[in-house]
Order: sequence, then C-alpha cells, then structure tokens
Amino acid sequence: MALCGIGWCPSWEGVEVPILSSNSSTRLIRPNSFPLVGECDSSRRKLCSRIRCSLSIKNATSLGSGEVADDTTSASLEEELGHVIKFKMSDFKICDRVSIGLSGRTDEIVFEALVKDVHSPLHNSRVVLRQLSSAQAQRRGKRAIEVLKKLARRRLMYHSYSMQVHGYVDPSTSGDYGSFTLVHGYHGSFSLRHWLQQSDWLPTLEATLALDEESVRRVGDDTVGGSAVSRQLRLIRILMRDLLIGVNYLHSHGLAHTELRLENVHVSPVDRHIKVGILGNAADFYDNNPNTSTTDGSMDRRQMMIAFDMRCVGFMMAKMVLQELMEPLIFTKFKSFLTKGNDPSCLREFLLQTLRRNSSSGNAGLQILNRNWGAGWNLLSLLLAAKPSERISCLDALRHPFLCGPRWRVDPSMDIIRWGLGSTAVRITEEYIYGHQQRSRLAHFIELMEMLNPHSKPKNWLALLPGKWRLLYSTGRHIGLTLRQPPARVLIGDVHLTMSRTPKSNTTLSFTSDISFTVLMGQDWPHDKAGVVGKLGIDSSFRLTAGKRLYLKEGKDTTFLPSTSNTEDSIIKKLSGKRWRKALPFKEFPSSLPVAKLISSEVEVTMSLNDPLGKNVDAAKNAVHEVRTQVPPEMFDLSKLVCGTYVDARLLVLRGVSGSALLFTRSCANGSCR
Repeated sequence: MALCGIGWCPSWEGVEVPILSSNSSTRLIRPNSFPLVGECDSSRRKLCSRIRCSLSIKNATSLGSGEVADDTTSASLEEELGHVIKFKMSDFKICDRVSIGLSGRTDEIVFEALVKDVHSPLHNSRVVLRQLSSAQAQRRGKRAIEVLKKLARRRLMYHSYSMQVHGYVDPSTSGDYGSFTLVHGYHGSFSLRHWLQQSDWLPTLEATLALDEESVRRVGDDTVGGSAVSRQLRLIRILMRDLLIGVNYLHSHGLAHTELRLENVHVSPVDRHIKVGILGNAADFYDNNPNTSTTDGSMDRRQMMIAFDMRCVGFMMAKMVLQELMEPLIFTKFKSFLTKGNDPSCLREFLLQTLRRNSSSGNAGLQILNRNWGAGWNLLSLLLAAKPSERISCLDALRHPFLCGPRWRVDPSMDIIRWGLGSTAVRITEEYIYGHQQRSRLAHFIELMEMLNPHSKPKNWLALLPGKWRLLYSTGRHIGLTLRQPPARVLIGDVHLTMSRTPKSNTTLSFTSDISFTVLMGQDWPHDKAGVVGKLGIDSSFRLTAGKRLYLKEGKDTTFLPSTSNTEDSIIKKLSGKRWRKALPFKEFPSSLPVAKLISSEVEVTMSLNDPLGKNVDAAKNAVHEVRTQVPPEMFDLSKLVCGTYVDARLLVLRGVSGSALLFTRSCANGSCR
C-alpha cells in the first residue's frame, strides 16, 4: 500500500512553511488534524514513486541490482538495527488523520497508526510512522536508533525526556526499498510551538499538565492559580526545568542534540514531561577515530556543542516568555541583534525599543523577566552569551534564581547580586516618580553598585567605555516643570554620552554629549507636543588614569553634598549588617575604593535649532537656559566629570565634581549597542 502524508519545511528563522505531499492539495491553515488518504490513484502513485527515488545514483543502483542485493541490504540493516523492534506494515492500522504537531521536512512523510498486532507489547498503542525518502533523512532515522543504544543504560530517563523510538518497518513488507520508515512514540497532537500559538494556551497547557500543589513543588512553588503573570512564570519554570533536565541527560551521555527548537519539542499529557525529539541529529562529543582525536580538541568540541545547545535553549526560552518573538519579523530582528556581536545583557534596552515600549508595564513577558530583580534577563543573557565559553550549563541554569520558586533558598553569586542591583535601579528610574523615597532608594542602590564594581583597573574601563550611553538618572538636583513657570516650554528628549577611543593615545577617550529637546511655541502647554526640534552637542576629550575615591568618616564640610554624606553613612551602616556581609568582597568597610579618574581638556559646545526659532537669538538663549536648568550640569559641562565608579556591559556610573552620581545604560539604537 502506498502511504502518503504531510511534510513541513522549517526555514532558518524557525518559521514553519507548510508543504503538502502528493495526497493533499489544500493549504494547511488550522492547527488541527487533517484527513489522510491511504491509497493513491495511478497518477499520484507515479509522483509518490518519484519522491521515493530521490536517492543518489549510486544508492539507486545498489538498491535495484536484484534479489541478491535486496537480501544483502536487509541482512546488513537487521544487523545494524537489531536492538529495536522490526515491524511489518501489516502490524499497523493506518489512521486517516495526521496531527499538525508531528511536522517534519520535505523529505519526510508523516502519518499516525495503531498497532494491531496482538503479540506486540505496543498492541492498541498509537504510534507515528515517519517515512524518510532521501539519503540524509534515512541517516537521521538510523541515527535515532543508534542513539538509543547509548541511552539504554538509563531507560527511565530516556522514556521521560525523549520521544521514544520503537523500531522500524521492514522494507520487504512495504515493497519500498528506496525509503526507511521509523516508528516512534506519539506524544500529543501539538508541538510546544503549536501550544504557544493557541489563543488560550495558558489554561489549556495548565490543564494538560494537570498542575496541582504536588507538581508546582517541583519548581519550588507552593501555590497554584494567581495572576496571569504568576501562572505563566510558574508554567515556564516547569517547562524550562524539564527541558534542561532532558538536555543535561543527553550531555551527560556524551551527546549534543543540535536541533533544539519549539517545533521538535512535545509535551506528553501521559507523564507530563517534555520530550526533546527523536534525536536524529544527535552528535557525539568525542571523535572515536584515534588518529584525529586529541584531548584538547575533544574538549573544545564538547564545549562548542554544549554551548550550541544552550543557545538554542535560550531562543526557546525567549519565545516562551515573549510571545511577540513568535512573529517572524520580530524574531529576525532579535536574532540579528545577537548575530552582530552585541552583548545579550543589553537585550532589555533593545527589546523595549523593538516592541516600542517605554517600560515593561502592560507586557506579561517583560514583567516575568523583570521579577526577582531581573533574574530572567540575567538567565537569558547567560544562555545567549556571544562567547561559547561564557554560556551557562544545564546544571547551573537549573540552580539559577529565575527557575527556582520562593520555597527554594538560592545563594546568588556576586554577578547576580550586581545584576539585581542594576536592574532594580533601572526600573525605579522608569517610574519617573522622583519623590524622597525613590531618590533615597536610587542613591542607595548606586552606592551598593559602586562597592561591588567588578572592573577597577583602567584597562577594563578602556575596553568597556567605548559606545553610546543613555542617561537614566542623576542624584544631583531635580527641577520639575510643574513647580515653576519656565521662560521657554522645553521638553527634554534622550540625553546620550558617546565615548570613543582616539587613535593618538591608548588612554585618551573622546566624549560627546548629545541633548535632544523640543521647544513648544506659546506661553501655555499645548496638547500637541510637536514643537521645534533642537539639539545641543558638547565635545571634549578625557585622559583615563587610575584613582581612588575616599570615604571621609569625619567632618561634614567636604566637597560632597550633605545628602550624599548622609547616604554614605547609611550605606556603611547597612553593609556592616549580616545580610550584606557575605556578599561583599571585603571583610571591613574600606576607607577608599579604586575608580577610573577622568582628566578633561577643552570643551566645545554646538547647538542646532530648527526654524522659526533658529533665527531668533532671544528664543535660542531662553531654550539653552531651560535646557541647562533641567539637564544635570555635568552633561552640559563635561569637565565637571571627575571619575567613573562602576561599569559593566550594560550600566555605567560617573561621578561629578559635586559628588552627584550619573547612571547610564548602554544605548541600542538601530539594533546595535556599540
């Protein structure tokens, strides 16, 4: 009997493009089951035969050489695949429907069947028959059976986290020697991608996994239900932990999956586990050839393969959390951002611009990543790190705070503490409510970041400073628009500080401050804020050297502001407690900390103002005066910047001569953070 099915061809972006085989003439438009015709007419039987004969000339010649060649092929196949069940085509009752979640490639024909052989241990079980026509597809199928040998020692783990491969169909019973039919388990109608594409995916997937108090305890949680954000976070923890356990199971057996995608992952409603595919493309860490394998080469190969799998897990996590990434165009931008070599720690800044949001409010995915001091962004950046050596392993990811519920006490590393402090400070600045409480908290977090600065040497600063930084907050004075009547109605846009290395000196940096603003015409504030656009630019060069920041314990009449001195006293008191004692890299509070000292040269100021104010000198003066009133003085007069106290890939803190701190985040304009 000629068997036909439905094939799928995923593109490089992970976008599924439906391609129908010979028995179907309609386009696949709904995620449900579709009729499957068991017999083809004469015209279609010719097309089926052409699909099966898409092997190379060499293989076609060997397969068509007569009965002797057929017997030899069958014998070698039985010897190679002797550890699995060899089925006959008569053992199955072919179903007339195929599930959309069992998608394959153009060289695969997929259909479902029931085992009707009463002597088979799989009697009355639903299985999937995957007919592989090309030589490459057949290699994948035989590789899936070969991998089963290596994983047989821990068969329970194999059944829990991998799609079970039962065996293959004897070619002599189907009369088709040009293809190889793999028999594997059926684990539901949908892949994980199709689950997430449903409009009601959250309650449906919760019902499929039958979440109860016992199941949520597996991720350190103690409740069920709650808000949609809490429910989605709990479900993502369950799926991610299951996925990481399955991938770690492969890595511990010397195998890399190499094909981790949402399309290849299934959720079994029977045992409620993630199935990581049929492992047809699983690769060995170590080359068994003694002539080519070396210890260093094998370790490099192992590290690269693990890093590749972890990057794929990162893409899957991003799509699970942020539903917008399921759209091909947005995911292409997301992937292009990482391909350009940008640091994944800047993903939040990039995605806020890509999704056209000023903050994370109103978006469930962004709120999930922001929880627990931005732990989700930290895990995502570690999974998608540009350097393979910097990507997190499965075991370390399972211990990450983002995947551990509130019942599990996790001792965060110093990097996660720094990340949490910076993320919390950024979120407070996005609220734009600068009352006394918010300002005190921000000053507190900035002081803590400076205490835990990971880069104290000037060479580290010279490597991290170049780029474009966006001003978030200043601990100096704040003058609100509603507290006074300004001479000119000016709205401040983005304030950027661009730094670049100069070719003449290795320790000299060029600083450029760009202040964009809008001048509104008239004495009142109009509803339409589209006024005259202006831009203020300040250029200067700085020489960077090593320096120290002194913490004076006596004498209040210093160059620092009284509020800054009081903040430092409170910081010293809090850091002396038990809560922060383990986190600090020093036992006693130091009298000074290393900083990057900035020595400035001449400052050059330029301004551009569009018509009609461009020709009005008085209006330009009023606009500049108002800009200088609202913008921190250090951004207008760069010579007032005296030192840098904190820097990493995404955040920067500079101190002015008055003692005020300026908090910056790396800008990701036009898809680039450089």
